[in-house]
Amino acid sequence: MLDRLTSMQIFVEAVNRGSLSAAGRALKLSPAMAAKYLDALEERLGLKLLHRSTRQLRLTDVGADYLNSCRQILQQVAEADAEVTALSSEAIGLLRMNVPLSFGNHYIAPLLPAFSQRYPLVEIELGLSDQQQDILADGWDLALRIGRLSDSNFKSRSLGNCPMRLCAAPEYLQRYGTPQQSSDLAQHNCLSYTLSAMQRNGQWAFGRDGEYKVTVRGNLQANSGDALLVAAIGGQGVIYQPDFIVRHALTTGQLREITLHQPNIDLGGLHLLFHPSRSQPAKVRAMIDFLVEKFN
Repeated sequence: MLDRLTSMQIFVEAVNRGSLSAAGRALKLSPAMAAKYLDALEERLGLKLLHRSTRQLRLTDVGADYLNSCRQILQQVAEADAEVTALSSEAIGLLRMNVPLSFGNHYIAPLLPAFSQRYPLVEIELGLSDQQQDILADGWDLALRIGRLSDSNFKSRSLGNCPMRLCAAPEYLQRYGTPQQSSDLAQHNCLSYTLSAMQRNGQWAFGRDGEYKVTVRGNLQANSGDALLVAAIGGQGVIYQPDFIVRHALTTGQLREITLHQPNIDLGGLHLLFHPSRSQPAKVRAMIDFLVEKFN
C-alpha cells in the first residue's frame, strides 16, 4: 500500500505546479510513480479528486475541499518535524528560500559561499522569482519580501530599508533634459516594471505613500528590473527602481539620479518571512541570523 502522506503531497504539488510530472520531479519521483500515488489516493477515497487530461489538471468540487484539508495536514506534519529538528543545535538539512529575482542575484547569491563555509551541512535551494508565491503551500522555509507587509500569518525580521531611485543615463539627460517635478515625466521615455503595483497601467507613484500619481509613457516595459537597468544604461529612458538594482550603475556614473520636488515612494523595506511555529529548525535560525548580520 502506497504511503498516504506521499499521496497527499503528490496531490497538492500537482495542483500547485499544474501537472503530475512536475509534482513527481518536486518529490523526486517518476511521472508514472506520481500517477500511481494519485490513483491510489483516489481509489482509497472512492472519489475523483482531479479531472486529468494530457493538457491540464482540473480540481473536482470534492477535490477542492480535500485540497485544503491536505494542505493543513501536511503543514502540521512539517511543523512537527520542524519542532523536533529545532531541538538540535546543529544546522543541517535542506533549506528552501524564495527570493525576488534581481535582489537574489545581486545580494543573496554572493553571500551563499560564506554561509556554506560556516554551515557545511546545510543544503540550499534558492528559488528566484518576482512572482509572489504561497510560502506555506509551496513548502518554502524562508522568503524575502520587498515592501510593506500585509500578511500577518508569518513571523518576520527586517533586513533594512529599500529606497527607490529615479535615474537615467547622463547622455539621455543631456539630450532630453532633467525632470524637476513628477509631472515632467510625461514628456520623457519612462521604462516601466510590469510586476510593480506602482508602475502598472501607465502610472508612476511618488510621495511617501504614493499620493502623487503621474501618467507616463515609454517604449519598453519588462518584468525584470535588470532588463530595465541595461536599457537605461544604454540611454533608452528613465527608470524608477529600488536602490539595490541601480546602486552600482549610480556609483560608476553609468546612471545619474534624478531628484524631483516630490519624494520617491517608500517601499517599506526588506523583510524575511518564516513560518509562525513556536520553534524554528536550526538551519532556518542560522540563515536568518546570518542575513541579519550581513545586512546590518
